[in-house]
Amino acid sequence: MSKTDCGCGCGGSPAFPAAFVRPRFFAGQLLTEDDLTLLTDYVAGKDRLHNRMVSGPGVVCGLEVGCDSCAGGTVYVHPGHALDCCGNDIVLSCKEKVDVQALVRELRVSSPGVDCGDPCDDDQRHYGLFVRYEESMADPVTPFATEEPCPGPGCVPSRVQEGFRFVVKCDTADDHRFNPATKLLAKIGDKDTYEHVRLLTQRLGHYLDALSVAGSASARTIAFDDADAVRYTDNLRLLRESGTDTPQPTVARQLTEYVRALAAAIARYDTYDTAGQEQLRGRHGLDEIDTTAREVLGAACDRLAGTDPEAVWPEPAHRSVALAVVSEAKNRIATRDPAAALELRLLAQGTPLGNVLEAEFRSDVVRIREWLLGRLDRVSGVADCRLHDEVRGVAVPQPLPVPEPDPAQRLALAELGLLTTAAGKLTTFVRRFVTDAACSTLNPPCASCDDNDVLLAHLELDGCDVVRVCSATREQVLPGGSAYGEWLPKLYQLRHFAEQLCCRPTPVYRPPAVPESGPVPRPYVPELFEPWRNHGPLEQMWNLLVTPAPGETVPKPVREQVYTVPAEVTDSLQELNALRGQVSDLVSTVEALRGQLDSARQQVSQVREELPDRLSDRLSDLENAPAPDAQQEQEEEPEPEPEQKPPARRGRSSSSRTGGAARKPRSGESS
Repeated sequence: MSKTDCGCGCGGSPAFPAAFVRPRFFAGQLLTEDDLTLLTDYVAGKDRLHNRMVSGPGVVCGLEVGCDSCAGGTVYVHPGHALDCCGNDIVLSCKEKVDVQALVRELRVSSPGVDCGDPCDDDQRHYGLFVRYEESMADPVTPFATEEPCPGPGCVPSRVQEGFRFVVKCDTADDHRFNPATKLLAKIGDKDTYEHVRLLTQRLGHYLDALSVAGSASARTIAFDDADAVRYTDNLRLLRESGTDTPQPTVARQLTEYVRALAAAIARYDTYDTAGQEQLRGRHGLDEIDTTAREVLGAACDRLAGTDPEAVWPEPAHRSVALAVVSEAKNRIATRDPAAALELRLLAQGTPLGNVLEAEFRSDVVRIREWLLGRLDRVSGVADCRLHDEVRGVAVPQPLPVPEPDPAQRLALAELGLLTTAAGKLTTFVRRFVTDAACSTLNPPCASCDDNDVLLAHLELDGCDVVRVCSATREQVLPGGSAYGEWLPKLYQLRHFAEQLCCRPTPVYRPPAVPESGPVPRPYVPELFEPWRNHGPLEQMWNLLVTPAPGETVPKPVREQVYTVPAEVTDSLQELNALRGQVSDLVSTVEALRGQLDSARQQVSQVREELPDRLSDRLSDLENAPAPDAQQEQEEEPEPEPEQKPPARRGRSSSSRTGGAARKPRSGESS
């Protein structure tokens, strides 16, 4: 291993050497310069590797930079020890005086095009003072005669002198630290996109058990117990006391929760048969449930229908649920709808589902699946080996355009089952993927080495004079390396969460069990309108990673090729389906008009063909008809003036009387 082969990309070398080779000595061996050089290279290479990976680059101790007592463009650097990113030791044994002005001029000469400004103008300039590892050949000696055919002339250096030199650069030094969220977001992708996907999975998670029970017990009774009686009584009282005016946004949110709770209690009551309802009325005092309670519920729904949904529910995911609460409570409970069995059992659990929200759920599972496949196709190093194939194998319902609210539409049992199965699998797959990404952050990547200069201080110049020196933000060598020092405050907490998440059995969604007989005991889904935040180990691990601590660097931005996001795919499918419907209607209308036009053309052609024959026959009949009063008409008519010609019609009448009428032959007849 050569002296410049530091194994971290320095001097064009690979990131890691293929193997370390050390010499092996034995009795009678002829030692050459290659054997001894290999020994020194092996020891130096191992030292550099340990310095680079275990300690990392930065200042170990000392190397303080201070102002010169004499005014001017010089500073003093005190003795100390530093490691560069290639693992080289930089040792300054004596205090050194550094001419910053000369170094700035050298920068301007050696780096044309670097826009740092004139170092000796009136504006203040900022630079970074660095120390750079250097080697030089020393102690030349004349070699003895060898058997080489062409021995090298003159003297050959016998020592490698390790040293350093000071340089200045524009104050844009890269930070070697690596924020753990950088690796997490490299797998997760855009944080806002994932937050939206997580919101959709949380909404589906609130509905999953209820959807499963409604599908498996679509004709069963949902148990009404003492807690439901208390919920019925309390929310009926609250709705009565809420007034009759259109509520403000804050009041409307509370009123929607009251409506949901009261509708759930009444829906449970409606799942019982007549005998069961009579027992509930006697046991819990539900005498007003079929009269006053439904009227109060309907009036509250009408008041909520008059509010602005966007002002009341800024978050679209909550808004859709709130609109479903109002519409389903109005159409299924305030006005009883015995035919809506699935909708009634979803209402009984506090999770109403109308035709609009069902269409959104269809789009949500498609969007979640496309997001997962997009991430799994783009990232590498996924430890959950079967996840990609399992996601691809999920059958999702066909997405539909978001329709207008229609209480006449009913949920189909088969479609509900497909939606429930897809939602149960995909919400679990999202959790598996994020768990895999979070656990991978505990394995920090190896740092690259694009620049092996070690920052000593930030310098501020006024003209040619150094006016301020700052060494507080330079890198320090930390246990485990300064590149991963930001892991240290979080490491033990991350390990604690990793013990609960990583290397555990693969999670699987299991629907709630339904008893074979009797009412189905189902809890009322709480906090449906509260912020959907989970408090499990995965969520705590995520928040710990992405929430920056004081002084922590921000994660590096994710740079990747732009793909069509699942939201755009789903919206395009919905728009395409809507356009297909419109095109189909237009095609039907055009076909109908085309048929009417063809019929009209046939009638016109037939009339055009028959009209000359009919007119000719009619004229012939009129010409050949007898005229008994013709003579009398002739006598009564006055004699025409000599210059006046007789009317054409009289001439024809006269001809008809003589029997010599000549009819013009029609087309196809002989004259």
